[in-house]
Amino acid sequence: MDADPFSTAPFWQNGPSPGQFYNTPGTNITSNQLPRSYTQQPIVTGTSVIGVEFDGGAVIAADTLGSYGSLARFRGISRLLKVNEKVAIGASGDYADFQFLQDIINQKVLDGKCLNDNYHFSPLAIHTWLTRVLYNRRTKINPLWNNIVVAGYEEDKEKGSYLGYVDKLGVAYRAPTIATGYGAYIAQPLLRSSYESNNNSFTQDQAISAIDRCMRVLLYRDARAWNQYELAIITKDGCQVRAPQPISTNWDIAQYVKGYA
Repeated sequence: MDADPFSTAPFWQNGPSPGQFYNTPGTNITSNQLPRSYTQQPIVTGTSVIGVEFDGGAVIAADTLGSYGSLARFRGISRLLKVNEKVAIGASGDYADFQFLQDIINQKVLDGKCLNDNYHFSPLAIHTWLTRVLYNRRTKINPLWNNIVVAGYEEDKEKGSYLGYVDKLGVAYRAPTIATGYGAYIAQPLLRSSYESNNNSFTQDQAISAIDRCMRVLLYRDARAWNQYELAIITKDGCQVRAPQPISTNWDIAQYVKGYA
């Protein structure tokens, strides 16, 4: 029986399958020829990092939680890195990207030790290098999703303290008090108020006390915060990263909070 001359041919006959590419005659697109794609959002993330200068050094702190979305998935990670006896850094944002930077920095420190020239990276050197790296990745539309705080001790400075910030776009600055993540909204005003009310100067004990207070407030207010945090203290005597310590809390007032589902 002859085909009906008035019938319509199947729609999109010989076309590509849904979600696939169509190879025109004489071409053959392979997977390595497809457009390159990058991570468009962080996966496992850390929240705030807080830093304060004091007379003779600086201190930074970060909790030990790695959040998988809204899930408190990894509860014992470290987001602080001791670079050498004069420098430490802390990172919020994507933890995998921070591990990537950790590996590079550790290799740079190891290469420097192999030269045996008695040179050690200064806080300014690490801060400047991170600024260039993060800005370079930003220009490639493939940023490292981190906001980083650099703390250290500078021997040639009168005060001796160094505290710097750099974000995933390469925007960098120095300040006596710094907070990233949610802490930029909640902790930074508390740090500034305490610092300015003390004639723009902290002792080491005052700086640690201010950090502890801010970490407690963040635990109350930040849904991605955790009840343990690490502390890195950098002075002329070296860099000390303290083991995770618990945050003391008081929830007696919770029974008076009403009106929420």
